[in-house]
Amino acid sequence: MFFATAGITVPLWLPPLAGFTLAFFCSMVGISGAFLLLPFQMSVLGYVSPSVTATNLVFNLVAIPGGVWRYAREGRMHWSLARIIALGTLPGLLAGWWLRLHWLAEPKTFKLFVGLVLAWLALRLLRSPSSTSHSSAPSDGGVPARGVFLLALVIGMVGGAYGIGGGSLMAPVLVAVFGLSLHAIAGATLFGTFLASLVGVAAYQFLPAPAGVTAQPDWALGLLFGIGGLAGMYLGARMQKHVPQRVLKTGLALLLAGLAAGYVLQFFR
Repeated sequence: MFFATAGITVPLWLPPLAGFTLAFFCSMVGISGAFLLLPFQMSVLGYVSPSVTATNLVFNLVAIPGGVWRYAREGRMHWSLARIIALGTLPGLLAGWWLRLHWLAEPKTFKLFVGLVLAWLALRLLRSPSSTSHSSAPSDGGVPARGVFLLALVIGMVGGAYGIGGGSLMAPVLVAVFGLSLHAIAGATLFGTFLASLVGVAAYQFLPAPAGVTAQPDWALGLLFGIGGLAGMYLGARMQKHVPQRVLKTGLALLLAGLAAGYVLQFFR
């Protein structure tokens, strides 16, 4: 199937399968899978124009509700934390939109940016101690609202440029800096990512881009990724409570480190 905005031809079954696989594993740590979907689109599918960022955000819009609904249904949604993340992420995301179109439009430069972001994430996860909390829903008193808000503002800026909504950056920070449990924060970071992605898609779709730059998402491709992601997100959220946090953190950190090394090497080659 040919996707006009992306300018690529992809088998119809591949986007839903990729979306399902990434969402299933990543939803367990409060991440939609978009941070891995972006390298997949760029390196495997050859989709490297700035609109790939917006297409990534469309995936979030379709996929994330499945995971959020499951966490909320099981009473494992930290709504206060979700609101703080959303309030900080949204304004930063608009700044990230501007950076992506004006400073990071060149694919080679953007790959270096992606690699550095992934390397930072991996380092934070590997260096952070394992949380001693076994609660699936931390109390509101355990979350420093001001600190989380300021971090969300910065993370929203990076997430808006990367096309991930910010959840994949926020989750490691909440674990490494504030000592929260992945089991406790996953639902909240997914919810914040969903709201940020909603604003991000609107920005890429409707705000003016520089001359010659295509910023609008490829809706057909994004929806196909999202359909698979919706099922994967729901099942991953359901399975998360059965997986030890140490396993989740270590596996995610090693995967991030491998992707980061690949993108940094591509830049220097």
